[in-house]
Amino acid sequence: MQNFCTLFDSFFLNRALVMYESLKKHCPNFHLYIFPFDEVALQILQKLNLENVTLIPLLEFENKDLLRIKSSRSKGEYCWTCTPYIIDCAIENFNLSQCTYIDADLCFYSDPQELLDEMGDTSVLITEHRYSKQYDVSKTHGIYCVQFLSIKNNVDGLRALHWWRDKCLEWCYNRLEAGKFGDQKYLDDWTSRFKGVHVLQHIGGGVAPWNVQQYELTKDQSDIWWATEKTTSKKEKLVFYHFHYVRFLKKNKVDISDYQISHSAVFSLYADYLVRIKQVNATLSEFDLITSPQPFRTKRTWLTPLDKLKREWKGVYNVFEQKSFIEKWLT
Repeated sequence: MQNFCTLFDSFFLNRALVMYESLKKHCPNFHLYIFPFDEVALQILQKLNLENVTLIPLLEFENKDLLRIKSSRSKGEYCWTCTPYIIDCAIENFNLSQCTYIDADLCFYSDPQELLDEMGDTSVLITEHRYSKQYDVSKTHGIYCVQFLSIKNNVDGLRALHWWRDKCLEWCYNRLEAGKFGDQKYLDDWTSRFKGVHVLQHIGGGVAPWNVQQYELTKDQSDIWWATEKTTSKKEKLVFYHFHYVRFLKKNKVDISDYQISHSAVFSLYADYLVRIKQVNATLSEFDLITSPQPFRTKRTWLTPLDKLKREWKGVYNVFEQKSFIEKWLT
C-alpha cells in the first residue's frame, strides 16, 4: 500500500481532483490522506466520498502551536508551515510505515512506486528542482522542491521530519530572509544533516515548467509519456508533471506558465491537463462552488498591458484562449 498525503483549499480543489484521478488511474494500491484547508473544500469532498481517501478536517488537525502562529502568516505561508505537520499527523494517527507528501497540482502519468522503489533502505526521499540554467534560483529559493517528499516511520525519517516541522513553525514565509525561504530552503543540507536521505535520480519524477527545457517529452503508441534528457539521452517514463502556476483568466483565457515553453509535446500535455480541469469543473458546478479556480496566492484574473509587454519581451507570454488551445494541441 502506498500512502500519500496532501493539503489544499477550495481554490485548488479542481487541481487536486485531477491529481487524485491521475493517481487512481496509475497507482493500483494507494491511500490518500487529504487535509482540506477550508470548509467549502471539506464539504464538497465529503459529498464526493472519494475511494481510497481519508479526510482530516482542520478541527482534528490544528494544534495550539499552529493556531498560535496562524494569523501571522498568509494562506500560502500557513499551508507551507503545515506540510511537515500533515505528514507527521498521517504517520502517527494512522500508524503508517511510510507517507509521501504530494502537491495538489501534480498530475501522474505512471505509477509513482517506481520513484519510491529507488529509496531502497533509506528513510527520506527528496526531489531536486533541477532548474534549467536560465531559471536557476537554487541558491536563494532552495535546491529541493517539496512537491514529492517521502518519509519512513523510523528513527532517521522522523528525526528529519520533526526537525523540519519545528523549523517551519519557527519561520516559514514567502520571502528571502537569512538564508531561508518558505518551507523548502530548509531541505538544502539534509543529505549531510541527517542519515538515510536519498535524492531522487529518476528524471521522470519532477518535470516542471522550470526544468522542462532540458527534456524531450514524447508519447508512444501505448499512450505512455517519456522524458528524455537532452544532454545525456537518458530516457525514463514520465511519472508526474508539476503544473505549477496555471491560472485561469477572464474571457475564457488561460495562462499556463511564466517560463519559456516551446516544445509541442509540452503544449499537448497542458492541453490535456486543461481538459481534465474542465471535466472536474463540470462536476464541481453541481455543488454551486462559487469561487475562482485560482491558486490561493492570488485572485487576479487578468494581465495588465505592461504585464503582457514584459512577458512578450522575455518570451514567456503563454496566454491562450482555452478552447482553441485545446483544439490545436489535442487534434
